[in-house]
Amino acid sequence: MIQQAFNKLETYIRKENYRGYDPYDTLNSWKPFHWFGKWGPVLAIQLQKRNPVNLRPLLGIKKEINPKAFGLFLQAYSLLYAKTGKQEHLDQARYFYEWLRDNPSKGHCGKGWGYNFPWASREKYLKKHVPSAVVTGFVARGLYAFYQVTKEKEVFDLLKEASDFVLTELPVTSFDEGVCFSYTPVATDLCYNASLLAAETLARVYAIAPDKELKKIATHAVNWVVSRQKDDGRWNYSVDLKTSIEREQIDFHQGYLLESIYEIGQLLSINDPLWKEALRKGLAFYRQQQFFPDGQAVWRLPKVYPVDIHNQSQGIITFSKLAEYGKEYGTFAETIAKRTIKNMQGKDGHFYYRLGKYHKNKIPYMRWSQAWMFLALTTLDFR
Repeated sequence: MIQQAFNKLETYIRKENYRGYDPYDTLNSWKPFHWFGKWGPVLAIQLQKRNPVNLRPLLGIKKEINPKAFGLFLQAYSLLYAKTGKQEHLDQARYFYEWLRDNPSKGHCGKGWGYNFPWASREKYLKKHVPSAVVTGFVARGLYAFYQVTKEKEVFDLLKEASDFVLTELPVTSFDEGVCFSYTPVATDLCYNASLLAAETLARVYAIAPDKELKKIATHAVNWVVSRQKDDGRWNYSVDLKTSIEREQIDFHQGYLLESIYEIGQLLSINDPLWKEALRKGLAFYRQQQFFPDGQAVWRLPKVYPVDIHNQSQGIITFSKLAEYGKEYGTFAETIAKRTIKNMQGKDGHFYYRLGKYHKNKIPYMRWSQAWMFLALTTLDFR
């Protein structure tokens, strides 16, 4: 069942040439949403991503390459080549690598990558291609995986430039417990998953070419996030720099944090009891509070619906990677995969965006849905 679903998905994404729409690409439209003031772009994005009818062709929004999706595909195909040794997998990985190598964001020190669309929220507005810790972090994962199967110096050099971007462009806030990297060069902020992805990029360079300073900084970043964990094992999403009030958003980002802490520990060869306890507590919360026994993830605690494909895919990845913390986690990753395939994969192979309580949003987003499920099913098979 899982292999068949994977094959159908790969057929679909290849047919689409790895290009597609995104839940957040509304501002690529010709329509001047900014004419409606600060909240125009924000409301346009939020309304569009909730709309199960795809109006993008009418708004002039085209299917495009998303750098984050290419980072995910690079990682997946590198893993596939490591497992199978098939030249076609290496060739495909090289295609994504070469595109990422040739298309970093312009005007910044080092090499960073950002989304292929402008993005607006109540806190900030980011122009198209503004590089971020998150997009760069996922590209770095792909670069690291590709380096592991090629050992090419050019690949490491590009990964090193990604770490240079982190160190020179991202504002850093220091605390007694550690440090936090900002999401983008545009503003200083405190977002847990973004900071860890920045630290993970440094740790990947360290794993290839050890540097005490890189290890020190990455360790401090993990220590700060670990210190912010709640007693029940969860983390909130971010902290307001001025008020110190946390933004509560319990969703797939929990999986991000667990995966990053685990990965950084492996890359830096750190066996810290506090990190391990944080992972044990976090995994227990993630499994017991954010998923039903049948493999369906809740959307954002305490809200159950909609069932979002990103929650499903991240669950597969996190529980697969951290299966050493309990045999049941590896088994549960497969349970999530089977439920997702049964309920959220279309006949043409693409995965739906969301399942509402009474309707389905089947829009085939390339980054949010297809790239994440492609990596998830690869990770499940790579255990």
